[in-house]
Amino acid sequence: MTTQVVATLRSDARDNRLRILVVARAAFAAVGLDVPIREIARRAEVGVATVYRHFPTKEALLAEAFAEQLTLCSPIVEEGLAAADPWEGFCLVLQKLMEVHALDRGFSRAFTSQLPDAAGFAADRDRTLRLLLHLVRRAKEAGALRSDFVLEDMSLALMANDGIRTESPETRVAASRRFAALMIQSFQAQPVPMPLPRAVRLPLSRR
Repeated sequence: MTTQVVATLRSDARDNRLRILVVARAAFAAVGLDVPIREIARRAEVGVATVYRHFPTKEALLAEAFAEQLTLCSPIVEEGLAAADPWEGFCLVLQKLMEVHALDRGFSRAFTSQLPDAAGFAADRDRTLRLLLHLVRRAKEAGALRSDFVLEDMSLALMANDGIRTESPETRVAASRRFAALMIQSFQAQPVPMPLPRAVRLPLSRR
């Protein structure tokens, strides 16, 4: 086999891998984590065997598909920790994380799931969780965050946020901001009623 042919095969393999990741990210974001590998292969215009050749398990594909998005979370939490007021920092983090997740239906579940350490996903997630725990501890010590709050409550809020269904990403983000404001008031040690962001029209029944 000539060097040129080998190079072409390697280039095709790289292209296939990139196309699979692009398609997987879009499918997981739009539909959630239940998209079957066969459907991802169909959308990427490759065979199922090609997907598994690059990603031996669906979990490995999930981890690598969301690795880039996860790197956005640590800076958000670091920004919250840098705030002079721990409560303001906590609110900022919750609002921004929920807005990120509002645009990606799959990522919130991937973030709260136990996925293998593909592309450093587990390590990045664990670092983000440690930062969050530090932020929660500071907000409690300041007397602003209710003492019985646990990190699972934030996961619960993110999972609920994932359930928002709207006609457009813009409306979804607007609904998420209002939901975040409601969550912030419920997490506050001594809730102070504040005006909520504008409400958006949502379907009253699941479609």
